[in-house]
Amino acid sequence: MRRAGRIMGVTLAALRKAVVPGVATQELDAVALREMRRLGGKPTFKGYRGFPAAICASINEEIVHGIPGDRVVREGDLVKLDVGVTLDGMIADAAITVAAGVPSSRAAELVEVTRLALDEAIRACRKGKHVGDIGAAIQGYVEPRGFSAVREYVGHGVGRYLHEEPQIPNYGQPGMGSALLPGMTIAIEPMVNAGGWKTALKGDQWTVVTADGTLSAHFEHTVLITDGEPEVLTREAE
Repeated sequence: MRRAGRIMGVTLAALRKAVVPGVATQELDAVALREMRRLGGKPTFKGYRGFPAAICASINEEIVHGIPGDRVVREGDLVKLDVGVTLDGMIADAAITVAAGVPSSRAAELVEVTRLALDEAIRACRKGKHVGDIGAAIQGYVEPRGFSAVREYVGHGVGRYLHEEPQIPNYGQPGMGSALLPGMTIAIEPMVNAGGWKTALKGDQWTVVTADGTLSAHFEHTVLITDGEPEVLTREAE
């Protein structure tokens, strides 16, 4: 999984550079596919439950699972890129939110709060802690800052399969839920909305949007639980 995570890091860095006003989301999909294959990886998402692309590309009020296509990114858009990489049967899963050009101050704040909420969640990934500690860290960071954590979609275990137990909600109570044990690999993915936490599903039956039409941001890392500090396997390459 570390090797899959390194491929992920390079892929995320290439995607970040590619997010500019005027690019089509299908071009971003092509960038990710090229990088994965160049490094020996395979796109986990392509064909998964019928999903047609290598990445999920979701814009503005779209939270997650957006299908790449001919939609063009505009100045100030928030572009969420969710990526899965498979290498030798092991999977790494990660996501970033990138602003195209110059975002509004509210959008920039949303992105930064979501990114920092993931950092808070990772700090909670210690042996002896519980899944509820992760969710509480996310919820406790975003809500006092005027944002909401999505409740209807969650993080998850990841390894030989894309979605494994346990589920990792973006809200919760400390000390509740499954215990975190050394050797576990989990995908933590705060999805944070500028408005309420409720969601809706678009007509394509894939793309999840905010129910109230407000902006959303999404970050994700695959994290290894150890006897000491948590190990992030999917850090973006510099």
